Amino acid sequence: MTKRINTEHIKRDVVVIGASAGGVASLVSLFEKLPCPLSGAIAVVLHRHPQKNVSLVRVLGRAAPLPVIEASDEGPFHSGTIYLAPGDAHLVLTEEGLRVHRGPKEHCTRPAIDPLFRSAAAVYGSRVVGVLLSGAGSDGVRGLIHIKAGDGLSVVQDPAEAMVPSMPINALLHDHVDLVLPLTELASLLIPLMVGEQVACPAVSWH
Repeated sequence: MTKRINTEHIKRDVVVIGASAGGVASLVSLFEKLPCPLSGAIAVVLHRHPQKNVSLVRVLGRAAPLPVIEASDEGPFHSGTIYLAPGDAHLVLTEEGLRVHRGPKEHCTRPAIDPLFRSAAAVYGSRVVGVLLSGAGSDGVRGLIHIKAGDGLSVVQDPAEAMVPSMPINALLHDHVDLVLPLTELASLLIPLMVGEQVACPAVSWH
């Protein structure tokens, strides 16, 4: 059985991605399958230790054919680029571009996924695709609910392949997720969605 995602000619060209434990491997696997150029912009929150000076930009950039940069406050949000939340700061989207700030921790972490997802839904509405990858806990679940409420799409990595499946599982338990996909299929889905094409995917089936 398949589920047809009717975009109604909406370009879903704003992709927000959340990941935690096991997320680096998931992001690398996803990014290496993306084309260049890409007809949309991607913002990523990965739970990270505030004091470990690990260059995630360099690690992820080696896998991606697209530019991967660490987001800066009041910086632009351009198509064809992947923006990564910096350590110890939330990343949010605004009508003007990016904001980076040290607001209160959410889910005991900063950066947190929910602030990014909520802001994307508020600013871009139906243009948003929210993606939740490997990770522990429930960060991102409420954000996906906001994205769905704004007529965006919610997608989770198949828990069966996630290194740490808690975040995808919690999304499936608490939200009406549109799609559950392995990473190999996720990259192929994002490309037509970004240009407003209708796509057909397997219906959500998870136990």
